[in-house]
Amino acid sequence: MSTKETLVESLKTKQARVGILGMGYVGLPLAVVFAEAGFHVTGIDTDSRKVDCLNKGVSYVPDIKTETVERLVKAGRLTATTDFSILKEMDAVSICVPTPLRQTGDPDMSFILSATDELAKYMHKGMVIVLESTTYPGTTREVLLPKLGAERGLTIGEDWFLAFSPERVDPGRKDFTTINTPKVMGGITEACNEVATAWYEGAIQTVHRVRSAETAEMAKLLENTFRMINIGLVNELAIMCERLGVDVWEVIDAAATKPFGFMKFTPGPGLGGHCIPIDPLYLSWKMKSVHYNARFIELASEINTNMPRYVVSRVMEALNDRGKPLKGSKVLVLGAAYKADVDDVRESPALDVIGLLKKKGGIVEYHDPYIPHIHHETDGWYMDSVEDVMQAVRDADAVVIITNHKVYNYQEIVEHAAFVFDSRNATRAVAQGLDHVVKL
Repeated sequence: MSTKETLVESLKTKQARVGILGMGYVGLPLAVVFAEAGFHVTGIDTDSRKVDCLNKGVSYVPDIKTETVERLVKAGRLTATTDFSILKEMDAVSICVPTPLRQTGDPDMSFILSATDELAKYMHKGMVIVLESTTYPGTTREVLLPKLGAERGLTIGEDWFLAFSPERVDPGRKDFTTINTPKVMGGITEACNEVATAWYEGAIQTVHRVRSAETAEMAKLLENTFRMINIGLVNELAIMCERLGVDVWEVIDAAATKPFGFMKFTPGPGLGGHCIPIDPLYLSWKMKSVHYNARFIELASEINTNMPRYVVSRVMEALNDRGKPLKGSKVLVLGAAYKADVDDVRESPALDVIGLLKKKGGIVEYHDPYIPHIHHETDGWYMDSVEDVMQAVRDADAVVIITNHKVYNYQEIVEHAAFVFDSRNATRAVAQGLDHVVKL
């Protein structure tokens, strides 16, 4: 049999050994899905704390239960290591490392480059590699392909196989998880596509093949750009409605009654998480290299980035209407995570809101049941979540709801707060007609 046929056979029979580079919010769920499907999976990460947790059968990702990890570890189907040399024993490798933006707005490719350099040391014939890290179109072909295989004289599509399949993880979601969210797969060659698809079809319910890695890379950016632009639209709508004296939440609910041609998005204090605030800017950056200005992306980013400042200005105005300046007022921020019911503060607008409130002279505290501490490295401040949230609500001059966690008793909060600014419409069921509750 050919190298391709031999590899496909080992993937279909689950004899192929699987390696996952990067064991975070994307890598660990993927590793669990492959292990549950019958593969032997090795997670590789530079963070020894993650590796130690996994080898003890403990999960550090909320969406993955410790009982699941423990069962897979005991069964010998999931192990972890910091030793990259284990890659020489792997037949299939998925790269799931972070892809942040630099302060200058250009992509930070250091994690992908580091992972690729390590992988290149241990490349061998009969290996399939899939990049899952979100990045700009062309990365798989222009960055990974030249670094992998060539130095060992391996021919792409014959001796080894390379593809891109964007991660689609939505932390905290229960209905769509790694196993039942369709995976897009785009190979460098058709043979690459066939091998990578054969691998992922052994664990994922639906794999949608496209003709190239660039198509798969672009599809991921379209998904998140679509969300970013529509969120920017409703955020600007919120600003317009406030100036016109119209309830933006009622406007959106009314528009959402249309059964076709409309998709509901809601405004908020800004964008957060590891995808939506960042990924579209990868595309915008890439387009500059071909002398094109991605105007929709730039405008939406500008609007969304300014939402924390808009929230703080609204809080200042509302306090002023009540005879209080922000300077010297006690402000309690409810929620630090970037979205409800998760423990993730990456790019969270709460950090900007807290920082701006502090700079304006507010005496700021925060509470989040999932985030016990916040360390803002850029601005150099550190805060602990208050222990008694209701006592903090009663003591505050203003309560600012940034993250609408379900565990909060909004009825009780509204009853005991002197003033509430609700950026998420979390109090909609309990605050109708109350003058001391102001919504975004």
